[in-house]
Amino acid sequence: MAYIIDTLGHVWESTGIANIMSIGQVAMILLACFMLYLGIFKGVEPLLMCGIAFGMLLTNLPIDGSTTALYNPEFWTNAAGVDYGEVLNHGGLIDVLYIGVKTGIYPSLIFLGVGAMTDFGPLIANPKSLLLGAAAQFGIYCAFVMAVALGFTGNVAAAIGIIGGADGPTAIWLTKILAPEYLAPIAIAAYSYMALIPVIQPPIMKALTTKKEREIKMEQLRPVSKTEKIVFPILVTIIVCLIVPSVASLLGCLMLGNLIKETGVTDRLSDTAQNALMNIVTILLSVSVGATAKAETFLRLDTLKIVALGLIAFTFATVGGILVGKLMCWLSGGKINPLIGSAGVSAVPMAARVSQKVGREANPTNFLLMHAMGPNVAGVIGSAVAAGFLLALFTK
Repeated sequence: MAYIIDTLGHVWESTGIANIMSIGQVAMILLACFMLYLGIFKGVEPLLMCGIAFGMLLTNLPIDGSTTALYNPEFWTNAAGVDYGEVLNHGGLIDVLYIGVKTGIYPSLIFLGVGAMTDFGPLIANPKSLLLGAAAQFGIYCAFVMAVALGFTGNVAAAIGIIGGADGPTAIWLTKILAPEYLAPIAIAAYSYMALIPVIQPPIMKALTTKKEREIKMEQLRPVSKTEKIVFPILVTIIVCLIVPSVASLLGCLMLGNLIKETGVTDRLSDTAQNALMNIVTILLSVSVGATAKAETFLRLDTLKIVALGLIAFTFATVGGILVGKLMCWLSGGKINPLIGSAGVSAVPMAARVSQKVGREANPTNFLLMHAMGPNVAGVIGSAVAAGFLLALFTK
């Protein structure tokens, strides 16, 4: 009888129910459920939000026994460095999956898929749109300065600032190197603001432009040859990686993905990169990042500061693109619609669609989508270069 009682007691103690949840854990579980609601029912970046929220849910359930914990932060915060043998032998499922985040594999593979889905033709046809993509990175540096002013260290401020690029994979890639303890709030802020582009940008665009400027119809872009589309990713890889070598993994994968799309002889590879590979990596990346949002590290004042700074970064990124767009409009004699400047953030193609929508509201015959795609894809390159610059600045 005593044996049966001891066995039942051991079984009870091994359950999560027997472990008392802290108020913080309860709050995080409720937050995870709310994020699932946003992703499923409100369409807020569902492909990533669902995975992030579910990872957050898993990591905050009271299953922290040595043999049951899915994610063990102590493996990743060791001052002596990460012992990957220890992670593989004694880590939980998410510990093993998190290796892809820590080593930068997942963000790079995401960029491979993005490259395979992106048409750089509008950028090649109108190289001046590179300036608009560069101008939209203004938000990154504004948020960086403000983060330092709020007391964040330089490396953490750099990771926060990259939210302004509206580029989730780049934000994750930079944060896991410079500020891994802030990975969850920065990733959640980055993807949340990306989803809110149609809400955040239009008021700013309308406030900074006149109706006459918004009505400007741009000339049709010139046709881009297949040779140009093949040479472009090769040339960009050589130039950018020589100037900012720290970003070679991200930019190299982006351009490789685009190259296999444009060659015409690697359709199977392009299809895999766009679909199966992209979907698999998205699941692994989102769950791994969400699992880092444990109550003891997420529920603090710094998280609220990061959310606020992310919004500021995004706002100034839009402002920077619009203002340079207005300057180019003036210099071109009114041939460039400044609305396409707001598409300089990296959210492809959502930001370009917002430019198109606001332009059509002012002039129903206006078609800005392909013109806005130039700054949009330039923004992807620009945010990666900005991340590489910040990484070089704060790593030895």
